[in-house]
Amino acid sequence: MARILLVEDNEMNRDMLSRRLARRGYEMLLAADGQQALDMARTELPDLILMDMSLPVVNGWEATQVLKRTNETRHIPIVALTAHALSSDREKAMDAGCDGYETKPVELPRLLEIMENLLAGRG
Repeated sequence: MARILLVEDNEMNRDMLSRRLARRGYEMLLAADGQQALDMARTELPDLILMDMSLPVVNGWEATQVLKRTNETRHIPIVALTAHALSSDREKAMDAGCDGYETKPVELPRLLEIMENLLAGRG
């Protein structure tokens, strides 16, 4: 099953979502800030990244831009996870390089569909 890097600074959200995805067979890697996400993405090369956009140290928009500019990580699909639900927020995330977008609170069936499509190369 796919290796997923979940980048979420809220410990409760990180724990809850990672457990729900692990129960569905995904191997979970966890990061609590944007710098950890950059470091882990480069060393672990996950199959997909779930990126909170409001992160400490390096925010999700900046981390996404760096990952998409880096040869080793540019191919990794990134799904923005954010409480910001305006269409301009979605556009901002996609402009930063995100391949998908899901608002919080996360609706797991919809997130799984986005993830499965990206993992299958159907963006």
